[in-house]
Amino acid sequence: MVTIPPYQDPYQDPYQDPYQGPPPVLWSDKSKIVAGLLQIIPGFLLGLGGLGRLYAGHTMLGIIQLGATVFGWISFWCGFLFGLPFVIFAAMWIWFVIDGIILLAGRPVDGHGRLLRS
Repeated sequence: MVTIPPYQDPYQDPYQDPYQGPPPVLWSDKSKIVAGLLQIIPGFLLGLGGLGRLYAGHTMLGIIQLGATVFGWISFWCGFLFGLPFVIFAAMWIWFVIDGIILLAGRPVDGHGRLLRS
């Protein structure tokens, strides 16, 4: 009896398992849980942002968020001293907390484009 091999796509990678899909991309040595918690906890408690992004390797965004932290704290204290609204500080706080949630719940990548480990 002759067995007929199953249909095989000629363009399919021979090292790719047809049941599991393509091999996993190279994973980062960083953890998305650590990055998310470094973004959420200081952002929620202190209004300090950028630590999670710096940990993940996004240095430019981390520096921008640290600069926004300084600007937010200046606006907070000027608002406290002169009776101005705390809108800028509140906007920075919301940005840091939402960014931490995105790092935890999404598929974040590090500075080299590799997926962060769970």
